[in-house]
Amino acid sequence: MDHFFHLDATAQAALVKSGAVSPTELMEAAIARIEALNGSVNAVTLKCYEQARKQAQTASLPQNLTEAPFAGVPFLIKDLAAMKNLPVTYGSRLFAKNTAWHNEAIVARTLQAGFLIAGKTNTAEFGLLPTTEPMLFGPTRNPWNLEYSAGGSSGGAAAAVASGMVPVAQGGDGGGSIRIPASCCGLFGLKPSRGRTVPLMRKTAGDLAVNLCLSRSVRDSARFLQAAEISGRNAAYAPLGFVEGPSKRRLRIAYSTRNMLGSEAESEVKAALDDVAALCASLGHSVEEADIPVDGEAAVKHFVACWAAGPAKLLRYFWLMRLKTWFTGTHKDVLEPWTLELAEWYEREEQKSPGLIARAIAFFQAMQHTSDEFFSRYDVHLTPVLRRLPVRIGEFAPDTPFDDLLAACVDHITYTPLHNAMGTPAMSVPLSWSANGLPIGSQFAAQAGDERTLLELAYELEEARAWADKWPPVSAGAKEA
Repeated sequence: MDHFFHLDATAQAALVKSGAVSPTELMEAAIARIEALNGSVNAVTLKCYEQARKQAQTASLPQNLTEAPFAGVPFLIKDLAAMKNLPVTYGSRLFAKNTAWHNEAIVARTLQAGFLIAGKTNTAEFGLLPTTEPMLFGPTRNPWNLEYSAGGSSGGAAAAVASGMVPVAQGGDGGGSIRIPASCCGLFGLKPSRGRTVPLMRKTAGDLAVNLCLSRSVRDSARFLQAAEISGRNAAYAPLGFVEGPSKRRLRIAYSTRNMLGSEAESEVKAALDDVAALCASLGHSVEEADIPVDGEAAVKHFVACWAAGPAKLLRYFWLMRLKTWFTGTHKDVLEPWTLELAEWYEREEQKSPGLIARAIAFFQAMQHTSDEFFSRYDVHLTPVLRRLPVRIGEFAPDTPFDDLLAACVDHITYTPLHNAMGTPAMSVPLSWSANGLPIGSQFAAQAGDERTLLELAYELEEARAWADKWPPVSAGAKEA
């Protein structure tokens, strides 16, 4: 389709810096790819091409060329992040007419890094599901097979990057929302430690959510992490800087295919993880079966409480939301059944036993001590990202009966929320594919603050089992072939 789609963001920025290509050329190529591919996957829900073209023209002027790491590279923002003067819907019909009055911190850092924003990507309503099928915009489809979900809640970002619309896109992760779509779409996805990157505008209950990106290369995520880091007195950790490549250090890797409820991964996922464990051992790492000791049922209950607290708070202030969106109907007209029933679940549980969030936070703090003890014995924890392969469109639709959907979510995603609760960094690495051609991500986690170990390992795995040339059937790479 063009000469740029196969290049990661770092390589595209290098072309701009050398003068070999202009930001305008990169943006026009990205716009052409979005127009060619988005009708199939429904990844981009807001196109701000004219604004992007003006930004590209301004960035192309010699006096405006900067040393920013991604100067002139096209980018997409998830529609949970506010960008000044653009719509921010949170994937919800309630906010369909909402316009942001400011840039959220992650958007400000994105612009400082030199990215040019071409649009915004689809998300589950308020990021509350592990698939991306909002009633406002419809489902985002997996470029590897359009009958399957791209994952969620950053599914639009994942589908956009996997199909080659842009080389990297912003995402957020409050329970797996970067790692899950990365696994489903064959991408690299890193969830940083709690407190490593700039905070959300509004903290989630339990402070579970963080922002970063989905990328095709490890180095793009490593550079973006550097751009998004907190520094100074408010920093939870010393600045990491840019992690450049693999280390010669050999790691102690704990490995488990069972989730924290004790359920075994489905056969293809288990076989893929067994193979990845063998790959790590062949690279000289010490690999042994072990798992973080956690009361899984209690952890799930506390996580669901934090999950449901946001919708419950929203309903309490619905009258104010209605004023902001000029909507005259009721909450049932504009909020999805899943969102409403999560709120109702929370209110029932809070009435029965007040103090849900306080107990959840105390439990998660105790889990952090368990995590510290575990990672004193091991450098890395290897598990699946998901218990199953990517699910079909509709299996996790927001109008699915609540009890069925809650049980399905808990069964499917119980590997990822553990690291949001503990505040530990974790990444999905695209090392495996199923017999029918669907990606299977491997989750690697480390001690809080130790993104360096994960990134160095990711570089090594990227060299050992390169994925950059793997393109799904619906992609710029497939069309070029």
